[in-house]
Amino acid sequence: MSRKAADAGEMPAWYEAGLRHAWLPYAQMKTAALPLPVVCTYGSRIVLADGRELVDGVASWWTACHGYNHPHLRAAIERQLAVLPHVMFGGLAHEQALTLARRLAALAPGDLERVFFSESGSVAVEIAMKMAIQLWVNRGIPGRRKLLAFRGAYHGDTTGAMSVCDPEAGMHKLFGPLLPPHHVIDLPAGEAAAADFLRFLDRHADEIAGIIVEPLVQGAGGMRFHDAEVLRLLRNAADRYELPLIFDEIFTGFGRTGSLFACEAAGVVPDIMTLSKALTGGTLPLAATIARKGVFEAFWSDDPAHALMHGPTFMGNALACAAANASLDLFEGEPRLQEAADIARALESGLAPCRTAAGVKDVRVRGAIGVVELHHIADLEALRARFVQEGVFVRPFGSVVYLTPALTIAPDELAILTTAVVNVVGERAG
Repeated sequence: MSRKAADAGEMPAWYEAGLRHAWLPYAQMKTAALPLPVVCTYGSRIVLADGRELVDGVASWWTACHGYNHPHLRAAIERQLAVLPHVMFGGLAHEQALTLARRLAALAPGDLERVFFSESGSVAVEIAMKMAIQLWVNRGIPGRRKLLAFRGAYHGDTTGAMSVCDPEAGMHKLFGPLLPPHHVIDLPAGEAAAADFLRFLDRHADEIAGIIVEPLVQGAGGMRFHDAEVLRLLRNAADRYELPLIFDEIFTGFGRTGSLFACEAAGVVPDIMTLSKALTGGTLPLAATIARKGVFEAFWSDDPAHALMHGPTFMGNALACAAANASLDLFEGEPRLQEAADIARALESGLAPCRTAAGVKDVRVRGAIGVVELHHIADLEALRARFVQEGVFVRPFGSVVYLTPALTIAPDELAILTTAVVNVVGERAG
């Protein structure tokens, strides 16, 4: 797609007038391709201003797990809008937030039972980090200020979250010298890395406040997979050193890896879990940081200084909580996990031809995540534009082409996506 036009047709007046004032994400705006003007969505389809329809292969950064414009979500939001769109959560409470907290606590494994709401995944991670660090302060052990994170990780774009992302290969390496110093080491996958991890803990446990990991899949850091055994190793090590273990399930939660939460595949209960993305079915911003009973008890005190001093303005927003409750209704009443399993099978077969294409490093599938990793992508913009020409919206990054479609995507639409990936990767390799 050229910068002269958003690939085809005359642009709407709102597009030309507004784009000159918008600052777009993850883009060098002087050279980046123009964004596609969208006028409506439905199911797994994105409708552009010129009438073209694209099959969405990434579900708007994997948020729209039920597809776009699901009538149950829309009706819930409309009902809530009519009676109570928002009240502050300081000194006030409302039904949607408290109902959602109860339901999330019931769905989460083990005794993950206290839910702290915020508006974004990055902030949910910040809150989890604050919980882990202040837990030690409240216990009278203030020297534990560093988190232990892993290379290949991505946890968000705010300052604290950036500080536990991959400091070298991640997108935030420019800020490395300015960020709080945390420990980032190799994920303990394999015997050698596991031994290194345990030796590192032996040396540094007395300064570590907690361990943070994306369970099963490191998402925006490269769609890297690891086994459930890694999570069990982390849980055992955290128990040995009495460290809180944080699972960042913002990408992996709500069926994306095949189970409702990725931690279930390992039979592991983290001490703190973060959720966002698909929490509201892709409709409104909302996040949750859920803590186990023991974590919460470190803050339960007669001393006001032991309180968790955090309070986002739109925390527990009633519209967003209504959407999240409606989304949970759909997980309870419709076969989302079966759909994820069906998608996994279709991705395995549909992407298989890429395995023999030149320039392909790996093809892997976990749940409703399909990844074709290339040795190198020279021109991301050109590759993204080529997918649009195929009638799909797929947004490669780094060296990976990935699919994270809505769990409700129709089989023929999923076939359109996998065929497009096979065609475009094959052309590129050829």
